[in-house]
Amino acid sequence: MKTRSTTILTVRRGDTVAIGGDGQVTFGSSIMKSDTRKIRKLIDGSVLAGFAGSTADAFALMERFEEQLKNYPKNIMRAALELAKEWRTDRILRRLEAMMIIVSKDETLLLSGNGDVLRPTDGIAAIGSGGDYAMAAAKALAAHSNLSPRDIVVESLKIAAEIDIYTNTNIIVEELANDRTDAQ
Repeated sequence: MKTRSTTILTVRRGDTVAIGGDGQVTFGSSIMKSDTRKIRKLIDGSVLAGFAGSTADAFALMERFEEQLKNYPKNIMRAALELAKEWRTDRILRRLEAMMIIVSKDETLLLSGNGDVLRPTDGIAAIGSGGDYAMAAAKALAAHSNLSPRDIVVESLKIAAEIDIYTNTNIIVEELANDRTDAQ
């Protein structure tokens, strides 16, 4: 599924994960809004989700995912798998055109309308029309710099905005840090 009209990127490095997106909403070839918030905090902010695709479809999926999170609050993988199963088998949900990236302190997941739940091995994932550009930039910055996940997300989304006409530089980034303390 090639989704236009946005770019969402997540980068996990060390104990921190950042997820960001641009703010542009297009209708055909017109920019309708430039400051839309495409990153949502779920479960009291312990889970972050970014969406690309039809806004109405994305919100419908976000609501369904939140329902699954209530059933499995400590297990976002299980909640994502249950959503993917529902998404694949429900006649109405099957027609929704959206993708999601979901992150917690410990997990990074990409959900597609094909029923895929993917966990990137390097902690970098992107969706949307500028996703490939942002992901390429993030992989290069992660490999050749000491930038924080937040800085990698911001710089990569700026690069995507220079290339993809459906991505702008009104960037919103959210971050989660894993504050594990080892008891001794």
